Amino acid sequence: MMNNKHQHPALFIIFMATLVLLSSVQVTMAACNAQSLAVCVGAFLNGSPPTQACCSGLRAQKACLCQFKKDPSLGRYVNSPNAKKVLATCGLPYPAC
Repeated sequence: MMNNKHQHPALFIIFMATLVLLSSVQVTMAACNAQSLAVCVGAFLNGSPPTQACCSGLRAQKACLCQFKKDPSLGRYVNSPNAKKVLATCGLPYPAC
């Protein structure tokens, strides 16, 4: 049987590792901001060339594109016929999710 002295450090390490993992998930989720892509709406819906601001926003939100793609209100933009063209023009791959 383990001594309580040895169990406490192990539990503390597991607790701290869990906190680190949870905080990184929260940071990732908080970083997703669909409103920063409002400048891309015309490009996604009308096929107009994306602006530099649009491309910058897409690059900043690249990790969030799958989340946006699955969202009922945002998916119509990321799944639009022009989305692949917009992303390619900005030098980004279409999300495979």
